[in-house]
Amino acid sequence: MLELILIDDLLFALVGIEGRYISIKRVHGKADVVSFQVDASMDLALQELAKRIFPLCESYLLIDEFVESRSQFKHGLVNHAFAAALRAFLLDYQAMVAQLEHQFRLRRLSIQGLWFYCQPMMGSMQALSTVIRKVSANNYAGSAVLNLLQSQAMAGDSAVRSLLEKMTHSASNAYLSILERWIYEGVIDDPCGEFFIAENKSLQKESLTQDYDAKYWRQRYSLKKDIPSFLANIAGTILTTGKYLNVMRECGYNVQVPVSENSKLMTFGSNHQYLECVKAAYEFASGELLSLIKEKYDLIGKLRSMKHYLLLDQGDFLVHFMDIAREELLKKHDEISVEKLQSLLDLALRTTAAAADPCHEDLTCCVERASVLKRLSRLKDLDIKNVSHSNDLEEPISITGLETFSLSYKIQWPLSIVISRKALTKYQLIFRFLFHCKHVERQLCGAWQMHQGVRALNSHGTAISRSSLLCRSMLRFINSLLHYLTFEVLEPNWHVMHGRLQTAKSIDEVIQHHDFFLDKCLKECLLLLPELIQKVEKLKSLCLQYAAATQWLISSSIDIPKLDEQSDGSFGSGKLKSKNPSQVLKVMTRNSAVTDSILKFEREFNAELQTLRPILSSSSQAEPYLTHLAQWILGVGNDQ
Repeated sequence: MLELILIDDLLFALVGIEGRYISIKRVHGKADVVSFQVDASMDLALQELAKRIFPLCESYLLIDEFVESRSQFKHGLVNHAFAAALRAFLLDYQAMVAQLEHQFRLRRLSIQGLWFYCQPMMGSMQALSTVIRKVSANNYAGSAVLNLLQSQAMAGDSAVRSLLEKMTHSASNAYLSILERWIYEGVIDDPCGEFFIAENKSLQKESLTQDYDAKYWRQRYSLKKDIPSFLANIAGTILTTGKYLNVMRECGYNVQVPVSENSKLMTFGSNHQYLECVKAAYEFASGELLSLIKEKYDLIGKLRSMKHYLLLDQGDFLVHFMDIAREELLKKHDEISVEKLQSLLDLALRTTAAAADPCHEDLTCCVERASVLKRLSRLKDLDIKNVSHSNDLEEPISITGLETFSLSYKIQWPLSIVISRKALTKYQLIFRFLFHCKHVERQLCGAWQMHQGVRALNSHGTAISRSSLLCRSMLRFINSLLHYLTFEVLEPNWHVMHGRLQTAKSIDEVIQHHDFFLDKCLKECLLLLPELIQKVEKLKSLCLQYAAATQWLISSSIDIPKLDEQSDGSFGSGKLKSKNPSQVLKVMTRNSAVTDSILKFEREFNAELQTLRPILSSSSQAEPYLTHLAQWILGVGNDQ
């Protein structure tokens, strides 16, 4: 009689209901800790048999309560799906209990028989309760639940493994539906924030033209820490696929990856079908975006236009601009009218070959507040050698527009993904360096023309001839530098980048090749080598000082007779002999001052060249691209 009562109580306990001799004990504050107890007055043998079945009862109660609690919205879609799968499993379990109860009503079930029929479910229920305890204790959601289920499925017998794999598949369906929208449409449909890709809506595409760090492309969409283990190896590809589709949506194109029945991401497993789906979606999105940017938005044409203007590939407009804007550029940087410079730039563009370029209207001018060297020292992300030296730069007391003038370029979305604010800044640094070198060359050419203007005079043996040699050396230096920058650095690197862009498979490859081109040009243009660039700037400064003094030097020299003419009286038909001693002294004093000035420029220029020689020689061993520049510069020094 007691056995029948106990069996009846156990059948109720199997579905979480207390009986006459069996009670449920809970620990206050610990919802997942529950135990069943049998009345102590029960026969000890029956008590032991009942206690064998209690773990199954406890697992049922734990699972049932988990299903009820995790069905709430706040716990997320994966927990909802997991709870739904558990609910279906419990229905099968309850059907088994109903069958046992039927056998009991027919008086065909003993307590030993009940234990026998419960054993097959024992392992599965305990495995599920273990998972549930961990989920509840750590408040897992989303990918953490999937990872836990998958790791638990690795252990246990085949029945337990099969059950947990089924639970994992059921729980992942909701997750895969989010993934499907992302890789096929570029949309994050994640109401509970479970997806492993985060969206930062505060970052807008317009920021690419202003933000130096280009956070939009790197941080608008980013990977979270919790990634489902079965997607860990392709998480980057998944992120990129959706990003590409999103860019096209931002451009107004409702692009969607072609989807067939085979491409539905409704399961994952050993067949790796989902991997093929992700790969196919990535290839489609990558190809479509690359085609859009290259063909519709003409990326190569835009880069070629920027090469014309910012890398001085097409210099006729610049010559005209420097002629008509000379007066404005000679002003201090804070006194310059940017509006006037812009109008002069527009005039230069319209009246030269640049007018045929449809992109020339995107060109604008700006005036920076600091010199190139100071600007470089503030860009911490550049790989500048010996940075400590670059921070000790002294800003000139008064810098003019010639040192601070720069060109800018209007870049529209989606080209701003490739030509970001950072990329444009690098173009501008190279332009400013080239622009100032061109200015130095023009000033020296003017000085050389002045020397040629007095060439008809018999100036052999005077200060003019000495000055002419110095002017030629300075011109050789600046011409060698410009030749190196243009034909040894910019042109070859541009052609390499152009070839790589033609074969690029994705927009990220395009960005990588473009950034590599700019970084390589910055380095090879000496802008990332502070010791070298400071020497070059010092030499350029000496050249400008000399060119500015040329008019005085020549005008002071053309009236000074040569020493042999003073001795034989041939100069001025012997008039020198009739001059009084004070006039002769005045002429000799002026001659001495001019000669001293020229010798001073010569000494300083040669001294700077001499100090540049060992730096170039040693640097060219570590940086082979400097070899040609070293040969040319050393050639100038050897001519002195």
